[in-house]
Amino acid sequence: MATWPDLAAIEALVAVADHGSLAAAARETGMAQPNVSRSIARLERRFGLSLIHRSTTGATLTPPGLVVVEWSRELLDAARRLADGVLALGDGPASLTVAASQTVAENLVPGWIGSLRRAHPDLRIRTEVCNSTEVIGALQAGRCDIGFIEGPDAPRGLNYRVVGRDELVLVAPPDHPLTRRTEPLPLADLADWPLVTREAGSGTRVALDHALQQRGLPPIRPVQEAASNATVRVAVASGAGLAVLSALAVGSMIDAHALVVVPIDVDLHRELRAVWPGPAQPRGPVADLLGIAAGRPARRSTQ
Repeated sequence: MATWPDLAAIEALVAVADHGSLAAAARETGMAQPNVSRSIARLERRFGLSLIHRSTTGATLTPPGLVVVEWSRELLDAARRLADGVLALGDGPASLTVAASQTVAENLVPGWIGSLRRAHPDLRIRTEVCNSTEVIGALQAGRCDIGFIEGPDAPRGLNYRVVGRDELVLVAPPDHPLTRRTEPLPLADLADWPLVTREAGSGTRVALDHALQQRGLPPIRPVQEAASNATVRVAVASGAGLAVLSALAVGSMIDAHALVVVPIDVDLHRELRAVWPGPAQPRGPVADLLGIAAGRPARRSTQ
């Protein structure tokens, strides 16, 4: 491409996917509704693709639009990391580095950081997105102040607090034969089907391997591994196989009928944990972010 696509248009397209209409996307992005419509139309002309179905009842993503949106989420995440990184290079009164596993980073951390920024408008915040194993490594190496991970086991040598629970679901494309089952799929039968998974060390993969181990079953041998939820989602929607992912990570594609949940005969829940080094009772921004994640409002800075 001769020029890069407009990030504001990309953000508007993702907002349509998340909120179901051009009007809602306009409110979310702060753009005028006609500008949202025009920016997406420019993207469609640029890509040579129809990205959304427009109707009097709202807007829905076309199949190519669903794929473009998933790639766009990665682009927007990278842009936000760039903005945070540039901000972190400047001078400021205080800073906080947050590392989070991908599912938490994609779906929960942005809201938590927004609340923390309102309480501490002068705080410089940098975020790192990696898998749960890498989050723990960054904390142990002193590269971040607080982390958020998923998985069945508490980390050793670090303080932690459970801040929520997350459900894992088995998903398939709508035309997959398993979507017609009336009974839950036995976990032992999962190995009979091609499976796309996150990489080893991710909280999602650890939780799945743990559930298999609890049943005395061998680890899954996936047909494809990916380091991002978005890549796994697109692979499943394209027919590469089934996947076990967080319900948080696949909610929008389930709502859009691009993926279907296949019931399975095991309860795949996991705990979401905040982890941090140092004192068991943290202070300052770390304590405030921990409280926000646990559902308590932060105290507004008086500086």
